[in-house]
Amino acid sequence: MNEGMISKRYAKALLLYAIDRKAEDAMFAEMKKLASVYLHEPRLRMAMDSPILSSDDKLGLVKAAVGGKPNAEFVRFAELVVKNKRETYFRNIALCYIDLYCEAKQINMGKLITATPVDSAVVEKMKGLLHKIKPGTLDFETSVDPDIEGGFILYIDTYRMDASVRNQLKRIKQQFIVENSRIG
Repeated sequence: MNEGMISKRYAKALLLYAIDRKAEDAMFAEMKKLASVYLHEPRLRMAMDSPILSSDDKLGLVKAAVGGKPNAEFVRFAELVVKNKRETYFRNIALCYIDLYCEAKQINMGKLITATPVDSAVVEKMKGLLHKIKPGTLDFETSVDPDIEGGFILYIDTYRMDASVRNQLKRIKQQFIVENSRIG
């Protein structure tokens, strides 16, 4: 069966269950944490794929990944996923849940990456720009990545605007390569 279909079905069912229990906001926060842990800790995915670890160990890892004491709905859902031997899909389920939740609540995800920290005026200006592009609630975060060398990268949902110095230098380099290949 298609991995995306499985994840989306579980995420849809989880969203409906969470809405019914009035826990969709808490579940959203926990799914964001889970997705973030998967991003920053690749060994979690390896652990979920491991046939050596027991179901209880995998369940314990997922609970620990969301930190603190997860809500009862999350624990119940995690138990169901592990019981059905679908723990390899946790990351994709979390990502699908986040997407479905944001769609249902009309939340746009925004992220600003800069080479150096920016002040709140710049952040507010970017938020205003994003709000003009896509009306609705904005879940916005900022981060610093010195590797972009200057400028910024702005994400809004699945769109990306790369105005970084690194990207501009890359384009110039590609133009030189194309120009030099015509000469030779």
